[in-house]
Amino acid sequence: MNSIEDIDKLIKETLTEEEAKFYDELEEQNIWQMMFGIFKGKNSWINIVISIVQLLWFVLFIYCAIQFFNTNETNELIRWGIFGSLSLMASSMLKFYTWMQMDKKALLREIKRLELQVSSLSGKMSE
Repeated sequence: MNSIEDIDKLIKETLTEEEAKFYDELEEQNIWQMMFGIFKGKNSWINIVISIVQLLWFVLFIYCAIQFFNTNETNELIRWGIFGSLSLMASSMLKFYTWMQMDKKALLREIKRLELQVSSLSGKMSE
């Protein structure tokens, strides 16, 4: 057993049953839990809207790429290339927003764990 598991075990021993259950819910999540976790909570609606818009931008990029490869005129190549590049950039920027939301939720989860640990330890020290 490593030191992190020892610390977790020690913390769980100092917590009440309800606090220990809450502490277990704050465990590290895998990538799928993090991805679908942004669609829960108060601001889930905006994440849903952003995901739909991001998908639409990506579909527009695919359309522009198809048009780009199906034309022979230089002006058309430039037009579809620019529209495709802009739509891919917009899609990527919205994807970055989504990843930042996932990171924010992970940080908040760790802060809650720290708050719970400090509360538990301060309660033990005052006894």
